[in-house]
Amino acid sequence: MGNIVAIVGRPNVGKSTFFNRLIQRREAIVDAVSGVTRDRHYGKCEWNGKEFSLIDTGGYVLGSDDVFEAEIDKQVELAIEEADAIIFMVDVNTGITGMDEDVAKLLRRVKKPVFLVVNKVDNSKRHEDAIEFYNLGLGDYYTIASINGSGTGDLLDAVVKVLPEKEEEIANDLPRFAVVGRPNAGKSSFINALIGEERYIVTDIAGTTRDAIDTTYNRFGFEFNLVDTAGIRKKSKVKEDLEFYAVMRSVRAIEYCDVAILVIDATRGFEGQDQNIFWLSVNNKKGVVILVNKWDLVEKETKTVKEYEATIRKELEPFTDVPIVFISTITKQRIFKAIETAVNVYENRTKKIPTSKLNEVMLEIIKQNPPPAYKGKFVKIKFCTQLPTPTPQFAFFCNLPQYVKDGYKRYLENKMREIFDFHGVPIIIYFRKK
Repeated sequence: MGNIVAIVGRPNVGKSTFFNRLIQRREAIVDAVSGVTRDRHYGKCEWNGKEFSLIDTGGYVLGSDDVFEAEIDKQVELAIEEADAIIFMVDVNTGITGMDEDVAKLLRRVKKPVFLVVNKVDNSKRHEDAIEFYNLGLGDYYTIASINGSGTGDLLDAVVKVLPEKEEEIANDLPRFAVVGRPNAGKSSFINALIGEERYIVTDIAGTTRDAIDTTYNRFGFEFNLVDTAGIRKKSKVKEDLEFYAVMRSVRAIEYCDVAILVIDATRGFEGQDQNIFWLSVNNKKGVVILVNKWDLVEKETKTVKEYEATIRKELEPFTDVPIVFISTITKQRIFKAIETAVNVYENRTKKIPTSKLNEVMLEIIKQNPPPAYKGKFVKIKFCTQLPTPTPQFAFFCNLPQYVKDGYKRYLENKMREIFDFHGVPIIIYFRKK
């Protein structure tokens, strides 16, 4: 499973600046896919060859200062429960506040690694001021200035040292499907409809299912593992954060699967949180199938399948080549189709295209519609190949990779999707110097 590092702390101590700084650093190395970090609170980070997911819990608090008190406790408890390491950020300018003390009290009892980080330390006077944070009883601290990044290197060195090593891969190499989605979209009912046992207690209260459960399962002539993330434990404390909690849970399940089956509620449409989960899957290069559940409750006159589907695809741009299946877990309508589609997407994701075939097809397409000249220079693409990565990634070798624009990249991607069928699978195209 992926490692999760959570950043906690009261508002305005600089959590988001720090978060953005770390995420950007990665964006710079990887081919930044335009518009994929729509999700401001979650990102992938890599440091010293170790990859982890970073979650900024601060982004989820809404409301005034008095609401913050209770909210922040909840966030810290979530982080304690879900993360592998916790970064607790404080601000040297304000010194220790009552809220910092509350957070520290919760964190002192924790068995997990906690890093106390004093932010906004950008001169020697502030270095001295930072000493008072020893009073939080969390031992040593790290001083950083997230605005210019000083001190973050030492902190990250320490963080990746304590992250658990990746667990051994699961013994069987069956496709792993994660059923994800917002609370109450019908994830458990979908799983029940599949498995045909009421193994998951389903009621109408959002968040009734216990923990993530992994089932190997053989039906309709397919064999696969189901990673169930309905795993939202019912806790009186976690009423309002169910949403945030669901996302945190989804992070783990998505990193752990091959295909994410995103269940949405037809009566509510494709909402912001659905988008977050969708982009989470795409950023992690997972296959995606969207199931529109409760289709039996929608007034058919007003919304046809076609219109509804078009509305969703609009929201998915630029990655719209995703299967959308309309189901009802009550009438069991198209449940088999849903699994069949997921298996299909799994196969697309593991597809390998022989280099000779790829060149034969793609070089012809490029010849007919070459990349536009840039500043009078012509881009010549000579050769292409699929990279030996677990998910479909391709390298096109050319004389001037820097002049190939996003639009043309997308044109090639769409052509490849059409010809080789990568329906439901994110593919990545790199342009490299020959």
